[in-house]
Amino acid sequence: MATDILMPALSPTMTEGKLAHWLKAEGDTVAAGDVIAEIETDKATMEVEAVDEGILGRILIQEGVEGIPVNTPIAILVEDGESVPDTSSAQAAAAPKAETASAETTSAAPASKAPAEDKGERIFVSPLAKRMARERGIALDALTGSGPNGRILKRDVEKGPAAPKTAPKAAAAPTVTASEETVRRVPNSTMRKVIARRLTESKTQVPHFYVSVDIELDALLALRSKLNATAQENSFKISVNDMMIKAVALALKKVPGVNVQFTDAETLHFENVDISMAVSIPDGLITPIIRDADRKSLREISVEAKDLAKRARAGKLKPEEFQGGTFSISNMGMFGVREFAAIINPPQAGILAIASGEKRAVVRGSDIAIATVMTATLSVDHRAVDGALGAEWLNALRDIVQNPYFLVV
Repeated sequence: MATDILMPALSPTMTEGKLAHWLKAEGDTVAAGDVIAEIETDKATMEVEAVDEGILGRILIQEGVEGIPVNTPIAILVEDGESVPDTSSAQAAAAPKAETASAETTSAAPASKAPAEDKGERIFVSPLAKRMARERGIALDALTGSGPNGRILKRDVEKGPAAPKTAPKAAAAPTVTASEETVRRVPNSTMRKVIARRLTESKTQVPHFYVSVDIELDALLALRSKLNATAQENSFKISVNDMMIKAVALALKKVPGVNVQFTDAETLHFENVDISMAVSIPDGLITPIIRDADRKSLREISVEAKDLAKRARAGKLKPEEFQGGTFSISNMGMFGVREFAAIINPPQAGILAIASGEKRAVVRGSDIAIATVMTATLSVDHRAVDGALGAEWLNALRDIVQNPYFLVV
């Protein structure tokens, strides 16, 4: 019996997504657990696994389509030997109403069977392929379809004829010329749109204030060298970022008033310390979480942080691994940044910006010495945390980092 494959809800807050890629083609055999597609959400590009076995009979929504609501049919799975229905079961049930619905508003409709624009015969073509052909000025009757019943798909347009039959109306990569400079237009991904919206909301709706402190790192660096030297056969390698995660967590336990979130009705104070760490990925950033970081060893944090960062860049994180968190850190020390201020990640009330450690002259008593110094800047939601409390927390962090044996006892 034919079954619909639906747009999954990959997180509790997901309402729609973009179908980034199909990893199975029509006619392919599918087993339960097979990865069949990649869905782009507001956080990451995530894999979708099949829950049933069968044959991918028909793809209803092509690659590149955005704004697909959760639970919309995106494909039809059939049993071996079973005929493939033209529409999903949901569409079949709503057929009388669907007769009056436009193709544009019915995003889950199967690949359209559009008539040729300049000929009488009908040409089977997917909506995405039709749009791509129109943008590239390629006549549909110049293409050979590789889909079922000769349907023209995206890949057929990409291969295309050697030269279009008509003059191109628009280039594949649209450009405009202004002041003799060429501007390349790149459509914003779902993630980039959401990042833009949320950061704008954070800066306009959350009253930020910033506190900075210089922290000497020499003792921490010496401890790091000793710990890594004890690793057998490079079984682990602790980074400065790993040690800062632990230090931030301990500072939050020492000054718990910063481990909070503000709501209109109340301020939430958290017993657990879950550190969100900003990880740069190709089209933005994501914040995987080290949970209960105050109770984990540096080695545990190191192993977990490396695994989370690796899977974040590969788009392999589970929703629960990047949703939540009580406090964030953003480390740009590897880029040689002297100092910066980060934007708060709502609904959290604070984020620490970690800059590069560099040799600086420091005054000790009446003497001048050279030390490795890092500037750390705390961004805080002033609705939940006042200035004095923010300064108290930064001083606690500095004491822990400059006396790093707190991190191992």
